[in-house]
This record gives sequence, C-alpha cells and structure tokens, in this order.
Amino acid sequence: MSAGEKTKAKAEQVVGKAVRKVAHAAGDDTTAAKGAALEARGKGRGTKEKSKDAFKR
Repeated sequence: MSAGEKTKAKAEQVVGKAVRKVAHAAGDDTTAAKGAALEARGKGRGTKEKSKDAFKR
C-alpha cells in the first residue's frame, strides 16, 4: 500500500471517529452519521489498498 493512501485512510478513520463521538455526545445525529460515513470511507480505502497489494504478489 502506498504511504500516501495509507495515511489518507488512517486520517479519515481517526477524524471520522472523533467527529462521530463528539457529535454523538452533543446529541447531533446528523453530524454523527457524517462522521460514521467518513470513518467507513477510510476503512474502505484501507481495505482496497491492502487487497491491491495482496493481488500484486
């Protein structure tokens, strides 16, 4: 997995989790859902890159 893509994936996961938890604590369900979506996108990006690396070998 390229370092740039790995960093993007991890950053999206961390930011998404933080947004989700803060919004949930504040009672803002819409923003919490957006944070969860961002976190899921980061996990998907990481999974995609890992599968690309596994397929290359």
